[in-house]
Amino acid sequence: MQVVVAGQGYVGLPLAVHAAMVGHRVIGYDVDEHRVQQLASGHSHVGDVSCTRLRDVQESGAYSVTTDSAALAGFDIAVITVPTPLRDGVPDLTYIETSARTLGEHVRPGSTVVLESTTYPGCTEELLVPILEKTSGLRAGEDFLAGFSPERIAQGNKQLSFVSTPKVVSGINARSLEVIKGFYDSIVLTTVPVSGPKVAELTKLVENTFRLVNISLVNELATLTAPLGVNIWEAIDAAATKPIGFTRFTPGPGVGGHCLPVDPLFLAWKIEQELGVPFRFVGLADEVNRHMPDYVVQRVVAGLDKRGLPVEGSRVLLLGLTYKRNVTDLRNSPSARVAELLTGLGAEVYGADPNVPDSDTGKLNVPRVDASAQEVAAADAVVLLVGHDRFDFAMIEQHASYVLDCRNHLSGANVETL
Repeated sequence: MQVVVAGQGYVGLPLAVHAAMVGHRVIGYDVDEHRVQQLASGHSHVGDVSCTRLRDVQESGAYSVTTDSAALAGFDIAVITVPTPLRDGVPDLTYIETSARTLGEHVRPGSTVVLESTTYPGCTEELLVPILEKTSGLRAGEDFLAGFSPERIAQGNKQLSFVSTPKVVSGINARSLEVIKGFYDSIVLTTVPVSGPKVAELTKLVENTFRLVNISLVNELATLTAPLGVNIWEAIDAAATKPIGFTRFTPGPGVGGHCLPVDPLFLAWKIEQELGVPFRFVGLADEVNRHMPDYVVQRVVAGLDKRGLPVEGSRVLLLGLTYKRNVTDLRNSPSARVAELLTGLGAEVYGADPNVPDSDTGKLNVPRVDASAQEVAAADAVVLLVGHDRFDFAMIEQHASYVLDCRNHLSGANVETL
């Protein structure tokens, strides 16, 4: 089967490479020339796809990458995996619209288009399909097929791989579902068919809203229990021993990445637009998590003050700048806001993250240093924002004079937990 994957980022590249590995002929399409050049030279920017695996599928001829839309002609199935950011609280669907017009020029009788980009319920049938029909001059469900399958990439998760994570699939009609399910059955171990694209679209939003709300719950608890002198981490560990009725979530400096700070707000926006009522849980959860960097900074200021040091002029080392443990992704990371607030208070702020590629150093808003014993010892305050496995926790405990540990990885008289 000839497959096009539009968008070669954290979602599209793993899909393209796995599809090529199982025998499909895959064209990865992206409008970012630098990214395409990087991939064409065999260098993966996605931690879940090794350079070796990328080069293997390239050398076999199963995968190629291009910015030339003319190369998309003749596809059997095309998958859209482009970003869907929020702009002032409103979903920006520009990338989906552009991809639909580009692919629509190459839609032919018998071809299939699948949307994976996270969006609101109704987007596939109300936005994507009409653009494909208008551009191609063909009728969806009769001449060509379409559907939605939410991405479920779990970056940095060693227990859940792309292949082992069940894939929700849907189609605009029975034939679309049959073909889309057959395609994903060839790549992943388990597919979960649902009745239609709206259900599949909502499934993704339910998953991430569940996570956002529960993370905001433990984050707010952390801000309230610390003044009471109660260890929230110990309480969560104890609660997690109950075999039913409790799912373990832990506090942190906020949420980041391409899902949690964005996806639930798609649902809130759609509900507000269609029903005229607010989705109050999402609004409150978003507010709590957006203010977690402020709370982290308050704790740093208080910790320095307790040690007789003003925040102005103090050297602060931030450890872990990505949005999540063991990933390379900086998108929407709360570390950026923590750094901004501390810098605004006059602190000398530095950042260390062994997972951030050298090519992404320019994306950081703080000077970058190594997470060495010398840098840890030189800091008046060390803030562990993300507990990457590559950090030497024993060294940090030994050399830091004061640590605010936002992830409960450290212990000792010089360590405070969030």
